[in-house]
Amino acid sequence: MHAALKHLSLALGKSAIALAALCGITLGALSFASLAEAEQKGADLPTAPVLHDGAKWRIGYMEGGQYIDYQTITMATLKGLADLGWMEPIELPADLPKEPGAFWRYVAQNAKSQYLDFVADAYYAPGNFDKDLRPKVKAAVLERLNKTKDIDLMIAMGTWAGQDLSGPGNTTVPVVIGSTSDPIGAGIIKSAEDSGQDNIHAKVEPKRYQRQVGIFNDIIPFSKLGIVYSDTAEGRTYGGVDAVEEVAKERGFDVVSCVAPYTDLTQEQVEQGVLDCYTKISKEADAIYITVHRGVTEGSLPKIMEVINAAKLPSFSMLGSSEVRRGVLMSVAQADFSYVGQFQAEVIAKILNGAKPRDIDQRWSAPPKIALNLKEAEIIGFDPPVDILIASDEIYENIED
Repeated sequence: MHAALKHLSLALGKSAIALAALCGITLGALSFASLAEAEQKGADLPTAPVLHDGAKWRIGYMEGGQYIDYQTITMATLKGLADLGWMEPIELPADLPKEPGAFWRYVAQNAKSQYLDFVADAYYAPGNFDKDLRPKVKAAVLERLNKTKDIDLMIAMGTWAGQDLSGPGNTTVPVVIGSTSDPIGAGIIKSAEDSGQDNIHAKVEPKRYQRQVGIFNDIIPFSKLGIVYSDTAEGRTYGGVDAVEEVAKERGFDVVSCVAPYTDLTQEQVEQGVLDCYTKISKEADAIYITVHRGVTEGSLPKIMEVINAAKLPSFSMLGSSEVRRGVLMSVAQADFSYVGQFQAEVIAKILNGAKPRDIDQRWSAPPKIALNLKEAEIIGFDPPVDILIASDEIYENIED
């Protein structure tokens, strides 16, 4: 068993103390504060279904690339809209093509709603995070929003989409932005309390990654935490580097980092660079924080976990429980993004009822629950105490292929 794991029981102590650390202090205090503040800003705005001057509202969609969480969160948002009565429930078929925009076209063709029209040709993406295509796609969508003016609201998923649709003078069409690691640091919004533009709303999770790293350190008292990121402004944002360094300074552990570039490289080269980095830090760290990176994919994660498992290291997914299902030891539980989806759906409903996006609270905190993979725990020799099991909302007994 790894040295850090040997001290686990001592670090956790009594069940009450461990649960307080996991749920009451690390997550709960901020969650409850955010909820109380939300009640003061936009919580009483109507969300009931309404038509747009007797017609359906036309909804468009933009994403920076084909990142699976964008699709998953969008579908969770549609579920939230169905729960609010705006549409009938819809699910994607198992054999849906993986080509860009396939899920949006399916929704446009199959969604049943008296109030919403998901416009099939209002899907925009610069390929798969193609920086050369990005300016052209941005120009095309803004021309449509500002000149054609046939879209009533845009859903923007990811940092690139959020950046391209926000900014003074870009558009006055309401834009609801999701799945951004740090919308403030990325310049999308002014602050958690104020987006800075009447038509912009971006979900913010205050201290999200600080809380994640704090939870991981509460459970595994590591002294050297390994992370991989790309050393660009966007790469550091995706990797939560500032948050990790902040917690490291507060708690006194070291950060073992490795820079893995992703621009001007093929996907295969990016994935190999990330794997090389995880191989390197696994020899130096005693715990691994698997950060968001273009090189960490459904296909590359098993190879990354082979390296981490060979070193018998505990791991925590920054992305969430989707990676825990595929072998990472733990993360914050997501419940298939249903909590996020409900939040985003209510934001959209309030906007369509006449609210300014800027006037709706942007702050949201994940429920204080853990996702845990017992098979991974067995592989690295970690026997989860009852405290951790009680605090786990999603427990996986196997590793998905």
